[in-house]
Amino acid sequence: MKKPKLSKLIPKRRAKRNQSAEAPSSGDSVQAITNETVAAHREEVLSSARKYIYPLQHSKHKIVLISTALFITALVSFFIYCALSLYRFKSNSSFLYGVTQVVSFPVARAGSHFVAYENYLFELRHYIHYYELQQKVDFTTLEGKQQLAEYKKRALQKVVDDAYIKQLAAKYKVSVSSKELNDQISLVRSQNRLGANEKGFEDVLRDNFGWSVDDFKRSLRQEMLAQKVVSVLDTDTQNRAIAALGELQSGVSFADVAKKYSDDPTTKDNGGEFGALIDKTNRDLAAQITDALFKLQPGQTSTIINTGYSLEIVKNLEIQGDKIRGTHIALSFKGINTYLNDFKDKHKARLFIKP
Repeated sequence: MKKPKLSKLIPKRRAKRNQSAEAPSSGDSVQAITNETVAAHREEVLSSARKYIYPLQHSKHKIVLISTALFITALVSFFIYCALSLYRFKSNSSFLYGVTQVVSFPVARAGSHFVAYENYLFELRHYIHYYELQQKVDFTTLEGKQQLAEYKKRALQKVVDDAYIKQLAAKYKVSVSSKELNDQISLVRSQNRLGANEKGFEDVLRDNFGWSVDDFKRSLRQEMLAQKVVSVLDTDTQNRAIAALGELQSGVSFADVAKKYSDDPTTKDNGGEFGALIDKTNRDLAAQITDALFKLQPGQTSTIINTGYSLEIVKNLEIQGDKIRGTHIALSFKGINTYLNDFKDKHKARLFIKP
């Protein structure tokens, strides 16, 4: 018997193998993907995946809702806590002071303007700092509590008045520029009234009031604003100062003009002469007066000087070493309440706490 050739057997095996690979099993129903059926197949795959996607999306939505609800609850609780602490318990803690610097809680309403609670705490806290550390006042004692209660009333009244002053300043277009503020600070520091150098200046503010330099500027700006409002409105004092200077320039003696116009009862009958020699660090006089005196030669008279509290004219009588013997005519401005009271009557205030 002849042996079959190998070449005849191989093609048959390959054909069977190819048929086996290409033909689907009897249990399969796989359909060929064509351009016409690709969309249907894609939808079939996506639909099978949606049963996993939908629960995940639902979980995310639920997490967002729960997180939002917790955040709102925490926020509301925080505001309730702050409101109770400020308005009921009247806390002045550092934490709540920080909160009022961010959130504008009102402490009063002056006319149509709200007064920030932070303004009140700013005034109160520097007072407490000074008297606790510098004067050693114990505010836990009965006497200390009474003193603090009295100052709380004054602090609240001050910030309300400050709000009225700002309204008057806006009405009469009065403002304090940064240059005016910095010039005033430089003048005071040049006379060594707030420390000999920058560090000394910062130490004085921190130790005495718990203030930064910016806090000091804030307080000084408000004080200068009140002074400028009075200066604009008190035309009577301005006219008297102009009249006094006019008489000096016409040849009337300084002593006679001082006796006629000066509001300083301790010097007017003595020709306006200061009772002691003046040096550059003298703290009994306004910084502007000391500065003006040391710019004059003996026998010279200044123009009108606005100290913020008065209009003054000074004269250098003589120089003795590093000190000056001088004289002055002081015309005091009216108090700020002269102009605030009528304004407050027309724009009533409402307090939100009882200190």
